[in-house]
Amino acid sequence: MPGVVLVGAQWGDEGKGKATDLLGSRVDYVVKFNGGNNAGHTVVIDDEKYALHLLPSGILSPGVVPVIANGVVVDIEVLFEELDALIARGVDVSRLLVSGSAHIIAPYHRTIDKVTERFLGKRRIGTTGRGIGPAYADKTNRVGIRMWDLFDEKILRAKIEGSLDQKNHLLVKVYNRRAITVDETLDELLQYADRLRPMVTDTAVELNKALDAGKNVLFEAGQATMLDIDHGTYPFVTSSSATAGGAVTGSGVGPTRIDSVIGVIKAYTTRVGEGPFPTELFDDKGEFLRKTGGEYGVTTGRARRTGWYDAVIARYATRINGLTDIVLTKLDVLTGMEKVPVCVAYDVDGVRYDEMPTDQTAFHHAKPIYEELDGWWEDISRARSFEDLPKNAQAYVHALEAMSGTRISAIGVGPKRDEIIPVHDLIHTR
Repeated sequence: MPGVVLVGAQWGDEGKGKATDLLGSRVDYVVKFNGGNNAGHTVVIDDEKYALHLLPSGILSPGVVPVIANGVVVDIEVLFEELDALIARGVDVSRLLVSGSAHIIAPYHRTIDKVTERFLGKRRIGTTGRGIGPAYADKTNRVGIRMWDLFDEKILRAKIEGSLDQKNHLLVKVYNRRAITVDETLDELLQYADRLRPMVTDTAVELNKALDAGKNVLFEAGQATMLDIDHGTYPFVTSSSATAGGAVTGSGVGPTRIDSVIGVIKAYTTRVGEGPFPTELFDDKGEFLRKTGGEYGVTTGRARRTGWYDAVIARYATRINGLTDIVLTKLDVLTGMEKVPVCVAYDVDGVRYDEMPTDQTAFHHAKPIYEELDGWWEDISRARSFEDLPKNAQAYVHALEAMSGTRISAIGVGPKRDEIIPVHDLIHTR
């Protein structure tokens, strides 16, 4: 003990990799429990930048056991591309464990994802086209392929046949594409079986034994709260549970094993893809946040949409996840602004909402109600204690803490590994 869950508290890209890296020297296991290679973490170590998509960020921390748990969907080709890239840079990846119950993204999932998104046209969701949604759909429809299946060719063939039977009708008759053969899919997947075998295990047993032995286990979410399939801005969401509850089902540990839940949140807000975004900026201030913050997707390279901090969403994320701590990132990006607006509530057709409207139509029409806080001009990248921050930056942090409903326990003041201010201990028991 303890078990610590780390989640994004906005629409993703909040800097979860940096938060994981901050905890890396104090945890024994880092577990990815949802999503696939449709999200990216950037970690900067000694001026070296590492972009991770499928692998847990903990793979960069010496001595940590990185785990891809059962709730993840795995593109095996991407997995080995990432592993080989890290090996080439001298990173030890030999400790990686992969759940045998994790589902596989097959080549036909990527094809279905791309053609479906194009078919939707203006109603598109804004997916990354990586096959994540179709793989989760197969999982729910009980025609998915799991890691264990790679080691029994007869079962694997039968499952591919069952899955392609319907998909080929869709591809040929609806999307005017060629049918995908069972053999080509089988051959592509089987080429990875021997290399995968030593990594694949029952990770739920491994994690529960680790917690029993007093190990520190960090459960790292992909995507973020507002992209959660149940609690996000549906339908503009991902296909998995990206909130703290997903850590339980996505890893096979019980809820009583979780001691704290850390939410990572930017000092402003971004999102990618389609969907509502109340504080979105379309002016030079939005472009300033994008350029200064380097707001371009790690996975897709797409420019992120940018906006001011949304305290309504922060309160919602605190409630949905049961946050015990917040890591506030990219405070340095706001340096140089005379005034910094913060959204404290929404106006929906003349009605004030202090909490997140769950009605999709209401949220689409939500207009931000702002409070303006004083900005600062000083360079804060060298600050290593809260007292090192300018008074106005301190006041901004205190205001966000009060509005968001839980304590801010660490503050990011730059992209480098050591450019973070610890305020409270992030590993603790309730």
